Amino acid sequence: MEIILLERIEKLGAIGDVVTVKDGYARNFLLPNKKALRSNAANKKVFEANRAKIEADNAARRGDAEVASKGVEGHQVVLIRQSSNAGQLYGSVSVRDIVEALHADGVTAVSKAMIVLEKPIKTLGLFDVKVSLHPEVSVNIQVNVARSPEEAELQKDGVDVMADLFEKDEAGFTEEYDPNAEPGEIAVDAPVDEAEEA
Repeated sequence: MEIILLERIEKLGAIGDVVTVKDGYARNFLLPNKKALRSNAANKKVFEANRAKIEADNAARRGDAEVASKGVEGHQVVLIRQSSNAGQLYGSVSVRDIVEALHADGVTAVSKAMIVLEKPIKTLGLFDVKVSLHPEVSVNIQVNVARSPEEAELQKDGVDVMADLFEKDEAGFTEEYDPNAEPGEIAVDAPVDEAEEA
């Protein structure tokens, strides 16, 4: 289906471009959300008559988004989640979790539709997430997923918490191995020679 774009859409085109998209994409997303018009003679005339107003409205929205981006750019949100010993989360971090954390931090200019989550967050660590405030204005925020506020602080300072955890485990308790012991036998402390103690 041929459509006329009413706003810039990534990987499609800019305002006023006539592009061909799949029918379902146009009928289910672009047309109902007023991002495009069907490309026919009547709609082309309507678009050309209102082009200046459409571009002015877009410029105003872009200006508002640029102002809002100053409060969002580089913001870091901390999400405390339970995880396994290997750092895998029980569940995943969703777009809603990120938006709620931003709102709790006082950043109200962001809605769920603006968060671009490339892939689900299912492990502990620091993740860069793109926030598209306007089709032409996008910024990055950092999502810090940790098991406790203390771990979040360590991760923020660049410490790999999971690597440190495994290093501590390696340096922990080791049991002496007796090759002559029977399976299931309890180890007996070696007798200490009194001469060595003195």
